[in-house]
Parts: sequence; C-alpha cells; structure tokens
Amino acid sequence: MATLIRREAKRRGMDIDLVRNGSRGLFWLEPLIEVDTAEGRYGFGPVELDDVASLFDACFERGAVEHPLALGLTEDISYLKQQQRVTFARVGITDPLSLDDYRALDGFKGLTRAVSRSSQHLVDEVKVSGLRGRGGAAFPTGIKWQTVLDTPAEQKYIVCNADEGDSGTFADRMVMECDPYMLIEGMIISGLAVGATQGYIYLREEYPLAHKVLNEAIDRATAAGYLGANAADSGRTFELEVRLGAGAYICGEETSLLESLEGKRGMVRAKPPLPAIVGLFGQPTVVNNVLTFAAIPAILAEGGAHYADYGFERSKGTLPFQLAGNLRQGGLVELAFGRRLRELIHEFGGGTHSGRPVRAVQVGGPLGAYLSPEQFDVLLDYESFGHIGAVLGHGGVVVFDESVNMAQQARFSMEFCVEESCGKCTPCRIGSVRGVEVIDKIIAGDDRAANIELLEDLCDTMIQGSLCAMGGMTPFPVKSALQYFPEDFNDSKGA
Repeated sequence: MATLIRREAKRRGMDIDLVRNGSRGLFWLEPLIEVDTAEGRYGFGPVELDDVASLFDACFERGAVEHPLALGLTEDISYLKQQQRVTFARVGITDPLSLDDYRALDGFKGLTRAVSRSSQHLVDEVKVSGLRGRGGAAFPTGIKWQTVLDTPAEQKYIVCNADEGDSGTFADRMVMECDPYMLIEGMIISGLAVGATQGYIYLREEYPLAHKVLNEAIDRATAAGYLGANAADSGRTFELEVRLGAGAYICGEETSLLESLEGKRGMVRAKPPLPAIVGLFGQPTVVNNVLTFAAIPAILAEGGAHYADYGFERSKGTLPFQLAGNLRQGGLVELAFGRRLRELIHEFGGGTHSGRPVRAVQVGGPLGAYLSPEQFDVLLDYESFGHIGAVLGHGGVVVFDESVNMAQQARFSMEFCVEESCGKCTPCRIGSVRGVEVIDKIIAGDDRAANIELLEDLCDTMIQGSLCAMGGMTPFPVKSALQYFPEDFNDSKGA
C-alpha cells in the first residue's frame, strides 16, 4: 500500500511525505490512511490497493473531500473518541522510531522529572498512582518496586515480560512496534527507582517486527544519551537489551521467564523467595510486563494522583482491552476501569461478525473463565471480575457466537495445559492429561454424573496444588463452561 501510494504520487508529480506510523487499533478500518491537515487528521479506510487511484482523483490530500472511504476527522470516529487513551496516546500517531516525534508529544517528560528525584520518591509516586501489574496477577507495582529498592545488593535488574502469549492479545506488540520509546522510558525510570543498572526485554519469538523496532530504538536512545553510563544525564547507569523468548507459553510466568533468560529450560520456580528478592541470577529483580512499564512515563509526567483519578475503586488508571474473536469491529480499546463488559462487546465491538447472538466471552486469555450473557453487565475492574470467578488478565477479550461448542472449548483449555505445562508439578502435568480424558468421557455420555463430579474434584486439586497459574487457572474456563453451559456436555450436543 505504501509503495503504491508513493508510486501514484510520483506519477502525478506530487511531493508527499509518507510516514508509516503504526496502528491506532481500529483494525476493521485498516489499512487506514490519514492525511495531516491544519484541522487535524482525516482518515480514509479500509483502503484496498485498487482504491489508491480513486483517492488521488478525489484530491484526498486536502483531507475533507467526498469519497466512499472518507471517515472524517480520525479523532472524531466514535470508536476512538469514546476511549481514554493514556498509555496509547501516541500509538498510531508518531513515527515509531522518531525521537523528535516522541519528544514533541510529551515523550521523556516523565524521565526528565524522574532524574531530579530520589529513588524513594519515584516508588512513592507509583504507589500513589495505584498502578497494578497489567500482566495478569494485578499485584501493586509500587509494592514490588519497594521490595527491590529495600533489598541490598550490588547488582539489580529490570526485566520486561514481553512474551505476550494470551489468546486475543496484541497490546504489548502495538506498544513495541508503534511507540517503543515509551517502554524504554518506563524501564529507565524503573531502574532509577530501584537502583538497577541493567534491563532486559524478554520478547516473544513470534514478534520479528517488534524485535527489529526495539533494537533500533535502543540504539537511537543510546546514541541520544538516554541509555548508557550516564542515562538521561542522571549520573547513573542503565543499559538495555532485547532477548528472544523460547516459544513457550509457560515462559510468560515470571519465574519461568527468569530461568529461560538465564539460559535454562523455562520451568517454574517455587516461591518464596520472590523474584523481587532473589530474581535474575539470584539478584533483586523487578519483573513487570510491557503495559505496566508503558504506564510509568505518564504517571511521572502528570503525577500519580492524576493517573489514579482514572479508574474505579481499587482498579486505578486505564487498561487497553483487546477485542478479538467473532466481532465486527475488533481492535484496541483503552478505557478507565469501571465500564461494563457489555459496552465493550456491543458499543465498541459492534456485536458478532456473523450476525448471530453472542453466546460466550472469554476474558483474560486461555486461562480466563468463559462468561455467559447474564454476566455481561459485570464492571471491568479486578475485584468485580474476581467476585464472579473470572480474571481481567492482560485485557484480552475473545467473543463467540451461538455456534460455539462449550464442551469442546473446555476440552481445549485442558489440552492447552497438556501442551504448555512445564511439567514441574504433578497437578498441572498429570491433572491436565486426566482432565482431557474425563471431559471426553463426559461428552461421550459415559457415566456423565460421576465423571462431572470427578472433573470438579480434579479442577479443585489443580487450583490448590499447582505451583503457578498455568495449572492453577486452567480449571477456570473448564468450571465456568460446566456451570454456565451444561447443555453442551451431553452426547448429542458435545459429540
């Protein structure tokens, strides 16, 4: 598309400045072309290759023109206008690798303020913000940082978990591909806050573009003095490297990630000790995911209290929800906590792509519970989801219409655990295998009542006995499917 636009402009003798600015997350309107004017950016989409000539014929470079693909001002598109974009304020707007673009839109403002403050002050600011880990566990970020700060050691580390493996998630990828300096800035601030001098981004192997962009961004940030022996003129050292992941879902668990980063097989460590005390190479380590670090620059730039003003009760700030599955308008939606799941599905997602009624929604990745329509009015915050036995996790939302077979989805959840378990603990390693077998018996109608009771007992054993969330949460989708969609587990429906 970019090549064709340049070629068409040249053929017409037009001099244009074409910027590849990443995605705004309006996926159903992509490829999206925006024209920058004095009034703002005018959007056109979704554009196919055959549409390019007609756009030039309509003089689309003027912005406000008549064309079937004209969307008006991009910022006025309802899907975007209803959001509260804090973390994603620049994503899809700037040239991802342009330091000038980044600085022009408040980039490094938080770091500039952080440099003049003490480590304890930085940790306190994060505590005031109420930021909780955006990777799934939702542990208070400030408390984790305080532990690392208070643990004496000659060497400390900052580790970014960028092994984004949950179904339907892509927010981390968008940050790294479209606004990499935000992640870099957040990690530098974290290093200043806890006294760490070395950072690592543990990147999902399947993200080659993110790998390329991050390495280039790190090189440019180092050349500009933001990284290195005198990071951002702070008088302190902070170095940053990207390390590719091992292609295993379990390496998204923080201790398994650390094992992999050390060059070992990615297997879960028993806790305690916590990574904040004994982490990478046995040293105090901050482990947060991409979205957590990406929230830090805005917190330091505008203040923790400003960030905390977003959100609901104990769930402060915003969360980028990722809408996927059977939806008309899949994409990224950043909202303050406290809205309802139903709004995400229907107001933003536009209902199912198939036009059939929504039957189930899985939130929080492959270990999240399946929710029925009766639960769609649940508030989008950590506690409200916890009260119904569900998790927000990384914010992934996968929608299914009425054609879905929930018995097969339950079986898939157990089978996923079979494939992805690190094998260290018995409840996860053996329990998931037995779980698939028992679900197959239930679907086949083999002593259904007794096997459902056995499955429930097996799920409880996995929840209580597993070392990590892989085995401890696999039962969530299974139990929710049994509870809310029992009709799918008989032989006529489930076979």
